[in-house]
Amino acid sequence: MTNTTALPTMLRLTDPGLREQLQALPDSAALIGISTDGRAIAVDIDTAPHILVCSGTGGGSTTILRTLTAQFLYQGAHALVLDPTRIAHLWAKDLPTVTHRGNVAGIHDALVGLGAELKRRIDLEGGLDDVPRLMVVIDRADDTLRHLTRHWETLRQKDDPKRSPAIAALQAVLYEGRAARIHVIYAGTATVGGRLIPGAHEQFSTVILARVSASIWRRLAPIAGPAPKSSPLPGLVHVVQDGDAHPAQAVLITGAEAADWLTATAAGEN
Repeated sequence: MTNTTALPTMLRLTDPGLREQLQALPDSAALIGISTDGRAIAVDIDTAPHILVCSGTGGGSTTILRTLTAQFLYQGAHALVLDPTRIAHLWAKDLPTVTHRGNVAGIHDALVGLGAELKRRIDLEGGLDDVPRLMVVIDRADDTLRHLTRHWETLRQKDDPKRSPAIAALQAVLYEGRAARIHVIYAGTATVGGRLIPGAHEQFSTVILARVSASIWRRLAPIAGPAPKSSPLPGLVHVVQDGDAHPAQAVLITGAEAADWLTATAAGEN
């Protein structure tokens, strides 16, 4: 494995030249971080439509979600941010192109609506060139799916399907979203108890791992070799793409930085 001592110790939006590097990316791409050889590690959702982020305690999955989402918003995307803690993504709450939902009932309704939006986009005549990308950002997603399952049990009537329609809509987006310019950034393992169908995690062509256990590494990066030794370095991740795991220092953007950057962009100040 490549020696990680060559990694920068921190990458921030305020670093010289970094903002310009982010701004130069095509609207389908976001910078994840810089690898040990100085190469930019990015994700292009035209070819890898969904992103899985999985971290152990202190691994920074919420920060990675924020950093990726902010970049796609800068590029003109809209976002549905599902924030079960209600406070992890307040940076996005007042942005005009973001829908922020926190409580389980609101998340349920938002995902059911997402299923309708998926169908509307697929059925739209004349193509999607003028339709903004929609990023569906789900923090603490595995716990959220459990809560959605229990919530549906309190709502379900006799003739309703047993499976939560919110989870069914998310599943549909994972399989069909690319054709509708809808993309998922999912913080979790995507393998919890069949709430997503078996193999759903295979829909994530880019997997970002930080401080995960050996068992989770084997599950989410089975052909990338043995799990690397955990590091206390903030922002150190392994990006799994095309079967290879690339150690990288992730770009870290704070909530205040993201909100200020995007607000200034909307005001024409960038």
